[in-house]
Amino acid sequence: MGQKKHKPEEIVAKLRQVDVLLSQGRPVAEAIRTISVTPFTYYRWRKEFGGLKSDQVKRLRDLEKENERLRKAVSDLTLEKLILKEAAS
Repeated sequence: MGQKKHKPEEIVAKLRQVDVLLSQGRPVAEAIRTISVTPFTYYRWRKEFGGLKSDQVKRLRDLEKENERLRKAVSDLTLEKLILKEAAS
């Protein structure tokens, strides 16, 4: 059985749904079952996306992609520098 890939906006909506159910007095396990995810997934989502709004989640993803791109550029430049240093000696 394949895994469903949830979009960040969907995750934030599901976390808010669980918060509403918990405020109504439902047990945590029942609230998690309502959104059709495992407890492990819920707690992982809550750790990563808890307290964020949809626009903040989009911004977070964009920053993560930019950070990855910049790290790759720095590692490429560092490698080129090492190669040139070795060739010069």
